[in-house]
Amino acid sequence: MARDGRFGEIGEMFAPELRAAVSDQALQVAWTIEMGKRGPVSALGEPVGEPVDAGWVRVSVPVVCERDGFTVVMSVDDAGALHGLQFVLATTATWAPPDYAVPQLFVEQDITVGSGTLAVPGTLSLPLGAEPRPGIVLLSGGGPFDRDETIGPNKPLKDLAWGLASRGAATLRFDKVTHTHSQVTSAPDFTMASEYVPHAVAAVRALQNQPGVDPTRVYILGHSMGGKVAPRVAAAEPSVAGLVILAGDTQPMHRAAVRVARYLASLTPGPPADALVKGIMEQVAMVDSPDLSPSTPAKALPFELPGSYWLDMRAYDPVAAAAALDKPMFIGQGGRDYQVTVADDLSGWRDGLAHRPDVTIRVYDADNHLFFPGVGPSTPAEYEPAQHVDPAVVGDIAEWLALRGGAALSV
Repeated sequence: MARDGRFGEIGEMFAPELRAAVSDQALQVAWTIEMGKRGPVSALGEPVGEPVDAGWVRVSVPVVCERDGFTVVMSVDDAGALHGLQFVLATTATWAPPDYAVPQLFVEQDITVGSGTLAVPGTLSLPLGAEPRPGIVLLSGGGPFDRDETIGPNKPLKDLAWGLASRGAATLRFDKVTHTHSQVTSAPDFTMASEYVPHAVAAVRALQNQPGVDPTRVYILGHSMGGKVAPRVAAAEPSVAGLVILAGDTQPMHRAAVRVARYLASLTPGPPADALVKGIMEQVAMVDSPDLSPSTPAKALPFELPGSYWLDMRAYDPVAAAAALDKPMFIGQGGRDYQVTVADDLSGWRDGLAHRPDVTIRVYDADNHLFFPGVGPSTPAEYEPAQHVDPAVVGDIAEWLALRGGAALSV
């Protein structure tokens, strides 16, 4: 069905908890990305079933493509409903510490961020030594990411956490509420603010209370959508000392979705790619419509996020929110990033904050959206091999923190 572009029919098979976490449109995007990496499907292997519980079976279907292959793994109940679906790559690569991380210089401990039924687990990375240190709360990008922002064998936020902790900055990263409590996406009042702000504020306060952390020097570091929302977090928690925004998008997200869809479609031209762009454009028109309301069916909107989410996004201007803050900022951007771009997004930060001497902007020409260095046009296939955040990014952030005063950091 995926090979033939019948994603709507697949979505109808999703069990409620899977539909709360992913849409058939998101599946279509993921499938298109895989086809861009590996070429069109040339064969489907024999399915292999493995009972996992009463009435449940896990089914693996090998997919052979023109250039490579992968396996689609599905969890199916006895009524035929899909409860889980993932693409498993033919790789054994795992995360290993980057060269700039020195685990002997810090300790890690588990922490709970937030309270009540929506509390999430997190990890503190605390440098050894009693001298008061700056602290950094890390926010991942859009989607139900874990605390490390895991993508295949890669963990960009863990790279940053370990790299900065090795240089003397305490860090706190945590699983997004949409990762731990996927049902929140189906709430009628779900917004970007509710997705990020409460837990980010709780994380700032938790880090401020850690021994050895200077409570006046706790910063927010946000990647991608985490960078977009970072000014909102600082407005909600005035004690935040400053912002580090990495690949933070300023173009409205629904319009950026069309741009990215066209880019991905250009990697695998053909009717399925054209249908993907057409479908997203129709949904984007709904976001721009004056008739958009909380009661607009989520299925008619991009990524099947509710109307409340898009109303909130439509009203939010991250550059204006940042300009209203009296806080220093470091803004980093990958020159090869096709998801958040120099032309479409960094230009917004530059134009809106050009008058601010306390804003530092760095472009890493060789880096993609995850700040992994490379050459040539960036593609989704770049995210598959095990690699690490550019050491220049870690070094520049550490240097920027050191210039903010207090105890010197190793840069």
